[in-house]
Amino acid sequence: MGYSFSIYLQPSLRAGTTSSQQQQLSADGKLVWQKYNCQSCHQLYGLGGYLGPDLTNVYSAPGKTEAYLKAIILGGNKQMQGFKLSEEEQHQLMEFLKVADQSGSADPRKFRIESDGMIR
Repeated sequence: MGYSFSIYLQPSLRAGTTSSQQQQLSADGKLVWQKYNCQSCHQLYGLGGYLGPDLTNVYSAPGKTEAYLKAIILGGNKQMQGFKLSEEEQHQLMEFLKVADQSGSADPRKFRIESDGMIR
């Protein structure tokens, strides 16, 4: 029960790191990520599909500007179809990827497992 409580308490403990508006946009972006089933092909923190690249740190990757990311999402490429996201969904998804990028590294070999079971 303590473990479950700590899992649900974690987001509120980190609330001071981002503004409430950024948190809401990121949360909405996570829903966009799930709505379009991005995790079936892409990974976050090494978890997810293997067809596309891990997107944990894509937002800060050299040459991967927000405009570039939106162009790939909307237009697709050889392996990925283009998606018809609204302007609002694009903004929310970009905020989600930005927050994921700021939260850690995508290399599972560098993950640290805490005594409470959380992975950092």
